Amino acid sequence: MRTQRIYSPKDLETFKQNVLLWAQQFTDVVWLDSNQHKDEYSRYDAVLAVEAFTSITTDYDEGFSRLKEYQSTTEDWIFGYLTYDLKNGKEPLKSQNFDGLGFPDLYFFQPQKLFLIQGDQVEIQYLKMVDDEIEQDLLAIENFIAPEISKSKTGLKIKLRTSKEAYFEKLNDMLAHIHRGDIYEANFCQEFYAENSSINPLETFKTLNSISKPPFATFFKHFDRYVLSASPERYIQKTRHTVISQPIKGTAKRALDSEYDAKLKQDLVEDVKERSENIMIVDLVRNDLSHTALKGSVEVKELCKVYSFLQVHQMISTVASTVSPETHPADIIASTFPMGSMTGVPKISAMSIIEDLEDAKRGLYSGAIGYFTPQGDFDFNVVIRSILYNASENYVSFSVGGAITAKSDPLKEYEECLTKAKAMREALEK
Repeated sequence: MRTQRIYSPKDLETFKQNVLLWAQQFTDVVWLDSNQHKDEYSRYDAVLAVEAFTSITTDYDEGFSRLKEYQSTTEDWIFGYLTYDLKNGKEPLKSQNFDGLGFPDLYFFQPQKLFLIQGDQVEIQYLKMVDDEIEQDLLAIENFIAPEISKSKTGLKIKLRTSKEAYFEKLNDMLAHIHRGDIYEANFCQEFYAENSSINPLETFKTLNSISKPPFATFFKHFDRYVLSASPERYIQKTRHTVISQPIKGTAKRALDSEYDAKLKQDLVEDVKERSENIMIVDLVRNDLSHTALKGSVEVKELCKVYSFLQVHQMISTVASTVSPETHPADIIASTFPMGSMTGVPKISAMSIIEDLEDAKRGLYSGAIGYFTPQGDFDFNVVIRSILYNASENYVSFSVGGAITAKSDPLKEYEECLTKAKAMREALEK
């Protein structure tokens, strides 16, 4: 049983800053921040989970079955991630490209200390609490004085795993697959990386978050591995018997001039290629959700609506379904993973072609980070617009990609990748 307490900070923003700084003492940290974005599916403004009481680490072979067992056994809050490569345990696929990060395929932990921030209140839940531990921690958080931290980067020289020339060659190979009818659409990604480099993870995350202020920002730490995410995309959420997925397909840059910015947004609304990309993935998500949905319950709540973020305009759709109370939450995720927005149509063929053409193992990029509640609800983002860091190996990585269809222009696709990479580069170079 968890000990609970409701707390009202004097200054919520200061509390949020301090609690994340205070959390750095732990080897396991998950910080989820909505940056005050509100929609009908919002649950919390921010969440912090720290200090593993129990945990599970596994590879793709038994990834989802082990997760199902772990979630059923704990019947508590668990936080963690799913890498893209869990696909290999579901289908006859492989992941043999270069991997400089070395994240295990799946990791979840049951936090001893949990902070759920909503409005001007913080719900605190502790496991195995010692004496007045909550009071002592709150006092430490409210009076936390951050140590002097160097913001300097060591040897940070960002390179591309795939050269521009090779990118165009690979994209033309992808288009050949599409013209032959092997696939209709595929998400093709490339890695930016820096070797022999060190960064300050928290300071880099704060910079990245301030640049983008996305609805699914994440700071993740597990010992020496970090994810600093400015994700705008929700992968999947379950609330009681309702499941929603919100794929993003369609991106346009922002402009400082308001009239030009409005034109860019309207152009995206009317872009036939971007809409067709989005609609194809919506159909894929509808099919994925149907595997666990009650008959006739899958519906598109929102189609191709354009939302504006600080860096880009994005085209987002919302697909919903209803599930039986007997359906295990892990089975819902397993039947839809990896998310359609990061794979393609048909899904298995697209993933096979992606593996052949990409130069880096995706790992946690285009996977998901999130949590399960004790009641079996869950919420997961898509790990995009994210910096991944292995501190022991001094390896920094971020990847970007885009949906390739028969109407894709290789030069425009390359420029879209650079647009998506801008925030990560800026955060690393500041």
